[in-house]
Amino acid sequence: MVTDATMVRIGRGVELHHHRRQREAARDLFAEIWAEIGGERGDPLHVCVLAHSMADVQDDVHEELLWDQRALAAADLLTDDRVAQAGVPLSVAGLYPSLHLNLADCYRRLGDLCRAREHLRHARAGVGALGDDEYGQLIRGGLDRLTDQLAAE
Repeated sequence: MVTDATMVRIGRGVELHHHRRQREAARDLFAEIWAEIGGERGDPLHVCVLAHSMADVQDDVHEELLWDQRALAAADLLTDDRVAQAGVPLSVAGLYPSLHLNLADCYRRLGDLCRAREHLRHARAGVGALGDDEYGQLIRGGLDRLTDQLAAE
């Protein structure tokens, strides 16, 4: 169970976006949290998860890409101890497939198929860190869809 107060608030924003279809409200909450944590200078766990979530509520793919790049850079600063301390039920390695999947999709939509395929390879290489649970199935399904989209382009 997630015990970190900032992570719980980020989770509320994700719920606003995914379950209540309130994208703008989620973006506003994420922006408020971003300011509170000090932006990219904040706790790498908060920066990673918040930037990953903020990317999903962007209207412009270039902005989405910037947020996804921030999330990946912050993940590189994380430790499994920090993730466990916050009550997050994933290892750091389990974050990378989703981060690379999102980057690959951004690059595909921007027409940079070489970079899209590169990030897709990174995502596939890390998929073994995912469990056979709902989250793991979601990411694997996203990887399969993106693979098909890139094969068609």
